[in-house]
Amino acid sequence: MLSAAQLTGRKDSHVLPIEELGIQLHPLTAQAFLALKAMAADDGIELEAVSAFRTFNTQREIWNAKYRGDRPLYDVDGVELEHSVLNKSELVTTILRWSALPGASRHHWGTDLDIIDRAAVPEGYRVRLMKDEFASDGVFWKLGDWLDSRLSQTDFYRPYMGSGDGIQSEPWHLSFAPVSVQALQSMTIAILEEALADSDVLGLDTISAQLPEIFSQYVLNVSDPP
Repeated sequence: MLSAAQLTGRKDSHVLPIEELGIQLHPLTAQAFLALKAMAADDGIELEAVSAFRTFNTQREIWNAKYRGDRPLYDVDGVELEHSVLNKSELVTTILRWSALPGASRHHWGTDLDIIDRAAVPEGYRVRLMKDEFASDGVFWKLGDWLDSRLSQTDFYRPYMGSGDGIQSEPWHLSFAPVSVQALQSMTIAILEEALADSDVLGLDTISAQLPEIFSQYVLNVSDPP
């Protein structure tokens, strides 16, 4: 079982560097992902994790950059929004659709990865991790189709494939269920509040006022493992 500090990315004693992948993962996740890579390779897909374990500080940097307008913001359809027209509450909601609150990211657990098919990336193409890339005419359509047919044979699942009333659909986001299900069950609002207390997460006053709703809609509201 992960501690409160591990659940919120403030400690990394539950993850190890995986040299052949160039990322950090929970040891059980790493073993399973290497097997998944081998399975994909047999079908002509070069699985690559472009994001895995993240610390609280790394997630905070992502969040703060979006809050300041240093990174693009998108609506539910992936259309870029104008940062300056959003009030504080709208800004927090807009960020939450695509990025977890620091302390609440599943990437803190070392169980979750964002993946691509490296073999499908054209020369000079900038991967965006957007839904259109997994559509029938998208660069990662083959990967999406492969995940649809093969992922149920593994211990991985995609937690963000629901109705879109919380985190938007992320067909590239994998989670290792044997560890992540227990981690989610261990998460509480109190643990998240402790992680956020006295942090320099931007918009914290707005976040704190909405934390029960944020916790329900953007932390607990995920698809169930098969």
